[in-house]
Amino acid sequence: MRLNLFACLTAFSMLLSSCNGKQESGSNKNTTLLIETDLGNMKAILYDDTPQHRDNIIMLVKKGYYDGQLFHRVIKDFMVQTGDPKSKNAEKGEHLGDGGPGYTIPAEIVFPKHFHKKGALCAARMGDDVNPEKSSSGSQFYIVTGSMQNDYTLDVLVMTRMKLKKEEVFGKLVRANKDAFVKLSAALDSTAIKVLQDSLIDLTEKELGKYPFEMTPEQKKAYCSVGGSPHLDGNYTVFGEIIEGLDVLDKIQQVETSEFDRPVKDIRIIKISILK
Repeated sequence: MRLNLFACLTAFSMLLSSCNGKQESGSNKNTTLLIETDLGNMKAILYDDTPQHRDNIIMLVKKGYYDGQLFHRVIKDFMVQTGDPKSKNAEKGEHLGDGGPGYTIPAEIVFPKHFHKKGALCAARMGDDVNPEKSSSGSQFYIVTGSMQNDYTLDVLVMTRMKLKKEEVFGKLVRANKDAFVKLSAALDSTAIKVLQDSLIDLTEKELGKYPFEMTPEQKKAYCSVGGSPHLDGNYTVFGEIIEGLDVLDKIQQVETSEFDRPVKDIRIIKISILK
């Protein structure tokens, strides 16, 4: 399953404990994973408020599902992806990304609490055109690397989000009222057309009020201190985060890749195990 990230343009309760790649969780209940790779080890936690994704990962880990799999897709300053079972025995240069367990998981987008800062574990999925419910792949996930942000880039992103969402909502309302517009146009009733149009604009503004466009101080701090991919926020399920080993994540994202974003030299998950 290819992750259609580029087709898509959070308050984060866990603050950074230092600049060395370690972060502290606000809860001791989260499941902790040890991800052993060819380039070193990472520790990650799974969030309890995305229970279907948490339980699915735990089930797959206990089966050894990820052991021996590759990071089959790596894009520097964006993300690294794994979870394709076909990658275990893949030939050199083979195009990967379509494998999975044969099921999807309903989206659990806890936004703005969880967001795409560096180290976030997020579920891959098919694009909105074939997957409007934003259901997640049954096994493939990506770890955000992203890039460093600043106040200006974040402000531009917020304005872009608002503009795109406004166009989306207004467009849906116009299409839903197409027959009314056609009828009024045929009657040359410009006054009624203006009234209908204004009513749809009002409905659009009310709908936009439901979306948390503005970034919280916690989001801004994370994006401006460790970086991330904020344009993905609210569109993919974020179900965990790396708490140790961001330096290993950096090593993975730096490797040479082919035209399909597959590392030229395989980067393999040796084993994923549950620590607690």
